Amino acid sequence: MAKAIFFRGLGEPLAVEDMSQLAAGDGHVVMRVEACGVCGSDLHATQEGVFLQEPGTVLGHEFAGEVIASDDPGVPVGLRATAVPVNACETCRDMGHGSCRNGLGILCPENRITGLDKSVPGAYAQQVRVGAEQVVPLPESVSYEEGALVEPLAVGLHAVDRADIPLGGRVLVIGAGPIGLAVTSFARLRGAGSVVVSEYAAARRDVARDFGASHVIDPGETDDIGAAFAEVAGGPPDVIFECVGVPGLIQQAIDLSRPRGTIVLVGVCMKPDEIVPIAATLKELRLQFVLGYLDEDFGRVLDMMGQGLIDAKAMITDHTDLSGLPEAFEALRKPDSQIKLMIRPNG
Repeated sequence: MAKAIFFRGLGEPLAVEDMSQLAAGDGHVVMRVEACGVCGSDLHATQEGVFLQEPGTVLGHEFAGEVIASDDPGVPVGLRATAVPVNACETCRDMGHGSCRNGLGILCPENRITGLDKSVPGAYAQQVRVGAEQVVPLPESVSYEEGALVEPLAVGLHAVDRADIPLGGRVLVIGAGPIGLAVTSFARLRGAGSVVVSEYAAARRDVARDFGASHVIDPGETDDIGAAFAEVAGGPPDVIFECVGVPGLIQQAIDLSRPRGTIVLVGVCMKPDEIVPIAATLKELRLQFVLGYLDEDFGRVLDMMGQGLIDAKAMITDHTDLSGLPEAFEALRKPDSQIKLMIRPNG
């Protein structure tokens, strides 16, 4: 009997329990989960707020593994793969569409994210069932753990796509969690001249350099982030990526930006926030909100991984199996040096 981790309700620890037998069919395949990352969204899913999931939900949307059952000849048993966790709604599926018929993808209000909807159990489990059209093969040179990082890397790639970074431009990244690190890498690949990362945690600042940061700033030791940025980058930022998602950072980014600069809001802020709009108006700023990725971004990330352009392994700071996950998950609510906790459900 396969095992999975279940969310049992607010204030309750995650529980290791037997899971129902999974079967291929109806356009789906079954994967043996070899690696699954813990995302900040998973923490939000177990806290009061708009992301709170139903008791009985199996979390986990960043994963890779081996196909062990399939009725689709295009997805053979034994295939090493990850999967896009965005599922079409029942209306689209009933109409014969494997993905959103309106082309909205993750933006569709009716979509279901694997591991963030009770009806599509995630990969905090030894096995996971996914649509055959969602499967993305891993290059031979990409490990399962690297494959489980494709989802957060795709978020960073999409954010950089939406930023229109000028060649040789100055970039400020606020926050060096997994998404901030992904943004840092892709900003450098996109041709940014300076990529400066602002991050409180020393361990994360160190890893940011591995991901291409030209300089790092400790905001806890810096009275004037704008001056510190200008000193190392030669002027104010052309593009600012806010990758934390706490109140006050949008206004901070507005104040730090140059006239006609761009602010990309990647962090998921779950609380009300206030800004002074005239401060942005006087600079004619562009505020670009982003969510997730396009399905094709997974393939783009894997192509770059296969070519050795992206090495994300330094993002992984902690490991656990299913039995140790409940305790490790709770520790992430007040992180210290952790960046990405990786689960190995099958040992």
